[in-house]
Amino acid sequence: MKPKDWFAFLLLALIWGSSFMWIKLAVQEIGPFTLVGFRLLFGVLFLAIVIRARHLALPKDTRTWAMLGLLGLINTALPFVLISWGEQHIDSAVASILNGSVPLFTLFIAHWLLKDDRMTMVRIMGAAVGFVGIVILLSGGLSAADFAKNLLGDFAVLAAAALYGVGGVLVRLKLSHVSPTMGGFGSALVADGLVWTAACFVEFPLTLPQQPITWISLIILGFLGTGLAYQLYFYLIQSIGSTRASMVTYVMPVVGLALGILFLREPLTWQLALGMVLIVSAVWLVNGNWRPAFLNAARHSRQP
Repeated sequence: MKPKDWFAFLLLALIWGSSFMWIKLAVQEIGPFTLVGFRLLFGVLFLAIVIRARHLALPKDTRTWAMLGLLGLINTALPFVLISWGEQHIDSAVASILNGSVPLFTLFIAHWLLKDDRMTMVRIMGAAVGFVGIVILLSGGLSAADFAKNLLGDFAVLAAAALYGVGGVLVRLKLSHVSPTMGGFGSALVADGLVWTAACFVEFPLTLPQQPITWISLIILGFLGTGLAYQLYFYLIQSIGSTRASMVTYVMPVVGLALGILFLREPLTWQLALGMVLIVSAVWLVNGNWRPAFLNAARHSRQP
């Protein structure tokens, strides 16, 4: 990965690392459909300002808009609602662990659909090590009962993770010709229309936010967690591939916990230390520009 890619990767992890906290705060007052509707509305406004400032032209062909609409459904509307609904019933730490399965889903899906994003031993090892790191990192104070107390909430977040895997591959497969800004704007615009339509039926009469912290959460989720984050994510998919870009979900919990240790004086336990080491190792394995010595030896041994 180039320095620009690493910067985008870490900035995206920093932004998305706080998303579960903001979702947990907002969903205490408003329903998940309303939450996602406002989040996407603020995200679309942010991206519209960027498009206007950069004088970008909207796609004109029907096929591109059809793909953006499909992406908006499976990569934005459905997973956003599933995670927000799931966090009404499960802890944010459990949601973070389950969301950490995104690279595993992406690795498998990309292998079958993308010629330039195949499974390798290094990627399999990296994805497995990273997921183990997520579990160890967030396991403090959690038990099997925390995962089993609401299986529907668990399955909702897992379904969202699988949809993220499909969405990341779709961007690489069908929307590589679309700029990151336009890809984020088009998919978020379609998704917002779908979510508000569903909200009028599922959560009618709609409950608008009254608490300042709810509005703050929605604005942060919209401007940063959707508007800016989508540009970074689309850029990473096009630059380094779906599987490597999806590894950002491993770093997200590390960011949140590291900030707590640095600024809130939270204790550094052995679970946090070991989990962070495993996750950093996994990201290095998958995204580092290197080739293991034993693989090089095996390749040279086959040469005449």
